[in-house]
Amino acid sequence: MNWSGRCAGVLSVVVLVVTAAGCSAGNSGGAEGEASCAVEFTYQGRTYKDVVHADFTVTGKLGTATMPPCDDTGGDGETVEDGTTETAYGVEGVAPEVAIAVGSSPDDVVFVVSYSGSTLPPEVQKLIDAS
Repeated sequence: MNWSGRCAGVLSVVVLVVTAAGCSAGNSGGAEGEASCAVEFTYQGRTYKDVVHADFTVTGKLGTATMPPCDDTGGDGETVEDGTTETAYGVEGVAPEVAIAVGSSPDDVVFVVSYSGSTLPPEVQKLIDAS
């Protein structure tokens, strides 16, 4: 997949996922009622977050990843929507415990990484540096 196709696919998945979760993009002004939810998925008990653009190749289907519901309003008594699900795919050269690709098809995915702290795993940093 070429870079422009991947970017368009990633953008559409992010827009779809954020829209499906019922969240709106807010600005740093912090006005009441404005908030945003991070692009975050869970897969096999791990939490994965999106990162900057990385040059990666999708491998086989792994299973189902879930985007938790977005409760960005903070209101009591409001109904929180169920999380949304997408297909999880492997990423060439990276263990699924570290990173996966999530989306509706191998050509329409977002790259997400499971890590804590401020340092990305070396295999992920290598993909970012290659892009």
